[in-house]
Amino acid sequence: MPLNEQKFALIELPEVSQELLDSYEDLPVDEYMGNGTRFKRFSQYRLRPEGTEGWTFELLAHRDYTTFTKFNKVGGGIRRVYQPIKADFVPLIAHGIAELGLDRSEDWQINVHQNRTRADGDYAGPLTPEGVHHDGHEFVMIAVLNKNNVAGAQTRLWEPGADAPFWTGTLEPGHAVLLDDRALAHDVTDVESADGGPANRDIVIIAFSRWAEKWYGEEHDEAALADGAES
Repeated sequence: MPLNEQKFALIELPEVSQELLDSYEDLPVDEYMGNGTRFKRFSQYRLRPEGTEGWTFELLAHRDYTTFTKFNKVGGGIRRVYQPIKADFVPLIAHGIAELGLDRSEDWQINVHQNRTRADGDYAGPLTPEGVHHDGHEFVMIAVLNKNNVAGAQTRLWEPGADAPFWTGTLEPGHAVLLDDRALAHDVTDVESADGGPANRDIVIIAFSRWAEKWYGEEHDEAALADGAES
């Protein structure tokens, strides 16, 4: 399913293993985002077209995560140190690639963010403390794998500069949204507890950039950190 005329698509995900779901129990706290409500691992890959439909996934040497302040005023312009992902998300990512119809004429680089957000009756879990934003890549896939006792967490899509979102919806487990990140901005409302008890929302975010525009290596890191120093 290619993106629709509004530059996004909603897709169903293949069934995932219990082992993959259980891997969210082992995420370290994110020291940079969410004020103690977010737990995270992070990894990066190079994608190469293989055959007529397949892709090879090369796990890149682990690096700190850097992004630009123009995309994230809360966590941009600094080195964010995360532990690498242990679980195997490749089949899930491959499904998203097929649904997206990713250009096979060149290699791609992806950032993979495994995130859990928690909430309870005393506090909400902010999902996008940076507000309405672009991630800075060509395409983004946001996939929800599990939710427990969650209220809120509405995904909203915005045309650049708009005063209100043109689409609002709640992604349930087993569903994902694919975005043209250059055409659309997005945010997600806070995770809230449905009954005052513990709540959590488990997702994986995959950000796609062409290899020539990769978010990996010293050149990218230097540019992102310089952006932070100038802010």
